[in-house]
Amino acid sequence: MPVSVDTVPALKARPDADETLNLILSRLDDMKAEETVTIDLRGKSTITDYMIVTSGRANRHVGAIAENVAKGLKESGIAAPHVEGLPNCDWVLIDSGDVIVHVFRPEVREFYNLEKMWTSDKPAAKAR
Repeated sequence: MPVSVDTVPALKARPDADETLNLILSRLDDMKAEETVTIDLRGKSTITDYMIVTSGRANRHVGAIAENVAKGLKESGIAAPHVEGLPNCDWVLIDSGDVIVHVFRPEVREFYNLEKMWTSDKPAAKAR
């Protein structure tokens, strides 16, 4: 017997990079993440389009932020974001494909200083 279109559950379309970025930034704001930096890697890396670096105040806060972001990604159609670091919550990485999120405790973030690796130290050229 043929299946009616009405009985087939609708598949959620995977959000594009900008939608994923906005979803993550909204979740980080909701969870009171601190010093959030978004790094645009389009054209600079084939790994991802955006990298987000942010901080939680303590291990528990880092874990709560990461779990909330991962939950939001799953709800938006990204079935299995890759998450590493939840057991210790010093540094949790969430890889959604288009956006990679690093959630740090402040001391760990300062030690690794990922932002410096991906941003330019050169001052912007002045327009003439």
